[in-house]
Amino acid sequence: MILVTGGAGYVGSHFLNEYLKNNSNEVVVIDNLTRGHKAALPPERSHFFNCSLGDKKAVEEIFSKFDITHVVHFAALAYVAESQEEPFKYFANNVVQTLNLFEVMENHGVRKLVFSSTCATYGVPQYVPIDEKHQQKPVNAYGNTKLIVEHILESLAQTKKWSFVALRYFNAAGAAADGSIGECHENETHLIPLVLQTAQGKQKTLRINGGDYETADGTCVRDYIHVTDLANAHLQALDLLNKVPGTAEYMNLGTEKGASVMEIINLCKEITGREIIVEVAPRRFGDPPKLVADASKAKKLLGWEAKHDLRSIVQTAWHWEQNRRY
Repeated sequence: MILVTGGAGYVGSHFLNEYLKNNSNEVVVIDNLTRGHKAALPPERSHFFNCSLGDKKAVEEIFSKFDITHVVHFAALAYVAESQEEPFKYFANNVVQTLNLFEVMENHGVRKLVFSSTCATYGVPQYVPIDEKHQQKPVNAYGNTKLIVEHILESLAQTKKWSFVALRYFNAAGAAADGSIGECHENETHLIPLVLQTAQGKQKTLRINGGDYETADGTCVRDYIHVTDLANAHLQALDLLNKVPGTAEYMNLGTEKGASVMEIINLCKEITGREIIVEVAPRRFGDPPKLVADASKAKKLLGWEAKHDLRSIVQTAWHWEQNRRY
């Protein structure tokens, strides 16, 4: 049986959706619901526990109750700007609470893990597309917390024979094709939902950060990957852990194609049929002009590649925004 932390969050809930489609097994889910949504959880074949990974006693009880063999660890705070304003909060949640989880796993002999990491560990790119050999020099506290956990996993693989796959996401976007689950943050910071919410009239203008970057149209270029493609990469990572004992790998997840902020806005205008008024604000600190993945390692080791294009991402996100359940 697998344990999924942060299963009520954006990527975690889409992973559960895909996992339960492809497996007859039950799952155990931990989420403290501070930023996740109980409505995003699957109604069947899941054992849900509303608790924090900081509650070591509760986590121990869960491991004692179920025959857990693998952990898929999504639980984390993930707002870059907030991490700069409240670094202690991020290190306590993303690092200290993760260590609690890892100690409990070790106590129960569970040493196989898929970890939700990020391209933010690379910092400002020295070259594009970015491969896994690129230097890791985060420019924000969020990226640093994820890099620290990667280092912890590397040490545990060396000292305790853990097996892990750390998946470094680029820009997760989109929603489930049936509209049952999607992206929902209390203080939304991601571009595509903000553009679509502007199209709906939930805000009068769309504020973008920087229009003078060294790109074709002056706006930042990012690699947007459909959240369902991300979810399926985790399924394939679990398979790799079962097939290859001693796996200790880091892999990028992206489409290997970049889209600028203005390209996203124009595509959203086309799909929604609505006008979107744009306000250009100053650049944000640490925002590089271009972030695009080299995902060849994931293709080689997992047999994975992104199946959804940018149009599919925006179409599913728009369907979700128009029919939100939570």
